[in-house]
Order: sequence, then structure tokens, then C-alpha cells
Amino acid sequence: MNGPIDADDILVSRAGEDGDFRERLLRNPGETVEKELGVTLPEDHEIHVHEETYTRTHVVLPPRDRFSEAEREAARTGGASLEFLRRTLHDPAPPLRPAAPRQEEVRSSGGAGSEALAEAAREGIRRGLAFVESTIDKNGAWHCIRFNVADPDIPRHFERPPFVSALCALALESSDEPRARAICAATKAYLIDTIEYPGLWRYYRHLPPDLDSTSLCSMVIGTHPWIWLGRNVPGTLANRDEEGRFMTWVLQEGEPDVVSPFRIEADPVVNANVIAWLGDRPETRDARRWLEVLVTDGSLEGSSKWYPDTVAIYHAIARAMVRAKPALDPLRPILADRILGLRDRKGGFGNVLQTAQAVSALYDVGSLGRIDAMREVEGLMNWQRGDGSWPELLAFGDQSLKWGVVGQIGHGSEAVTSAFCIEALERLLEVLRA
Repeated sequence: MNGPIDADDILVSRAGEDGDFRERLLRNPGETVEKELGVTLPEDHEIHVHEETYTRTHVVLPPRDRFSEAEREAARTGGASLEFLRRTLHDPAPPLRPAAPRQEEVRSSGGAGSEALAEAAREGIRRGLAFVESTIDKNGAWHCIRFNVADPDIPRHFERPPFVSALCALALESSDEPRARAICAATKAYLIDTIEYPGLWRYYRHLPPDLDSTSLCSMVIGTHPWIWLGRNVPGTLANRDEEGRFMTWVLQEGEPDVVSPFRIEADPVVNANVIAWLGDRPETRDARRWLEVLVTDGSLEGSSKWYPDTVAIYHAIARAMVRAKPALDPLRPILADRILGLRDRKGGFGNVLQTAQAVSALYDVGSLGRIDAMREVEGLMNWQRGDGSWPELLAFGDQSLKWGVVGQIGHGSEAVTSAFCIEALERLLEVLRA
């Protein structure tokens, strides 16, 4: 299924035309919906269908809020409360673990051949997945680390926002390894447990919901009825500026307003993620054109407040190209050239996280064959530690000097880097074994 569907309209229309279908829908709604729409409902989620008559009208109430009024008030004022921030930013994190010296070359100087290298990469993926599994908590949440880019002496904190879990689960969807599937299943359960009606997520409790978190989480748990029924679509579409670009924050009455001074921001990665979630539809056309202009004109550098590297923006756009096909298809050749143009004199894309994102983006645009797959596999494998991890690197965060030293917040972790490296290795293995 590519994006949410107008399931309510589909079911009502079919029931109006087909009396037998109407009876089945009323008698056994779950089974009928699954068969008609080709979806699988979660075992613990019920579907109820009610038939109005000329003498009976139904009013559907939304679910009660996940949080009490006291909890909501604490969140609304939490941005100014050190006690609240200490409690909700979770746990102090250990110092940055320096990147270990690069491992000895995976291949001998004489060349071990692509098959031997592919076997080594497969084993590297499995070791990486074992490391990732060891870092995920019992609820299925991925841990990230919040740190200050400008001052490394400011205490680091573990955090487990739904956004990070969704970001990494999307990367692991590239793998058919049983451990990867189990991790993704646990992550989906965590995301379902953190959903807020009608299908929104927020990064921190003291921030309003945001479209970046909402889009990524929606893609991961797309089979949840609120998601494939498109319950969050109207609010998402309403959160656009006059140019049709999607705004990051979903500001509503009663929500924290700590981000309102810079709500004007339209981020290219956020827009790419919304397009990836909603699919190819008329309402995303203006946002798609905006991204196309940014890529075509070569003006993506510095265009994102939340993602520090241009390659991260390309990675998100390439993912949207695949998930929202045929939207953004005209960008395919130029996007490939732009990504390849990021290489340095030695042919590298930067650090191991940047390299992994470049590899996966090239795969998505159909141009992975334009680089040396064996060389890239070797490079990724040589950065892997003995415990299966890859180094913690800056993955996203507020990098704008406009907000001062306090605002230069970075986020990343060994698990986050590892998820992207596993995705890249899976993509490269397809080329090696083609």
C-alpha cells in the first residue's frame, strides 16, 4: 500500500452499491475490511461499523487523551522547567566513545573476490544487528544521545523519542534477516504505544507534534487502522504554508508554543518525508516542485535546519522517490549526479554515516552501479567495531547559529549509525550478487 487511502469513502460507496457487502460489513467488519482493502488488522484492534437510519444517528467521540490534564499542563510549561526537562530527557549518557582504529582490510591485497567479500558483509550485518538489538529497550524503543555540538562538556543524555525509532526502523526494513524483522516488529509496537489521536507523534513531551516524526512513524506502522484510514491526513494537509510547503510543527490550541517563533520554517527533509508518507497526490504537488527546484538549482546546501549534511537531504528525497512513485521521478538522473558530486578526491563521501546514506540514496535512484560496490563494502566493514557497532556521529539536530550556543543541539548514537550502515550493506550486497 502506497500511502493512506480514503477507506471510509471506499467502504461507504461499496456498501451503497452492494447489499451483500453491506451486510457482511455490518456482521463481520474486521474480516470484511481486511478482504476488501487488502490490509491486516492488529490482533488487538477492533473495527466497528454502525448503520445510521432515519431514526438513529451516531456520534463518534475521539479517544480520551493519553495524558491527564495535569500531565498536559506540565508538558505545556515544560520547556521552562529544569525539573521537567531532567525528568523527560531521560538518562545521563556516557562520554562519546572514540571511533576505534579502522580494522584491517576485509580483502587481502590480492583480492578475495566478490563472493568472499559478500559473505564477510553478511556476517558484518548480523553482528551489527546483534549490537543494535542489545541497545533497544524492553519496549522496543531505540536510544539516541542528545549532545551539544558547540560545547562537548555539557552533559549528554540518552533519549528515546518515537522519531529515532522510526528513522532507524525504516533503514532496517532493507534487511530480511530474522533479527532485523524482530527488531522492526518491536519498534512498531513501541510506535503504536506512543501514537496520539488522530495519528500524530511528537519528539519531546514539551514540544508540539511535528510532521517529521508523524510521517516517519506513519510509514513504519502503516497497517495501523488510524494510519491506513488516513485519520492524520487532513491535519497534515492543513499544515502547509501559502506556497504549499509542509511546515514542521503542528501547532494546536493547548499545545506547547515553544517553537512558535520559528514556525515559518519549511524543511526539505520534512517535506520529503511527508511526500513519502502521503504518496503521489495533488496536495503534495507544490512541495514536490519546491524540492525539485532545490535539487535542480543545486541550492540544498544549508537549506535544512535539522539535518547537517546535504547527503542526509538527498537520502530522504531518494526514499520519497521510491515510496511515492511516480512523484519526484523527474529528479532521478540529476539526483544521482548530485550525490556522486559529493565525492572527495579519493572518491569518498565523508564519514561512515555520510557514506552509508549516499550508498542507500544511490540505490533508491537506481544508480548504485555507478560506484565501486566492493570498495564501498570494504570501507563500511573496515569502520565496524569488534562488538558489531559503528561510531556515534551527528545524525540530525538544530545546527542554526541563529539560536545561539544553547540551541546547537546534536543527536546521534552508535545504534543510529549502525542502522544506516546495515541498510547500505544490504543494498551493496544486491549489487555484488547480481
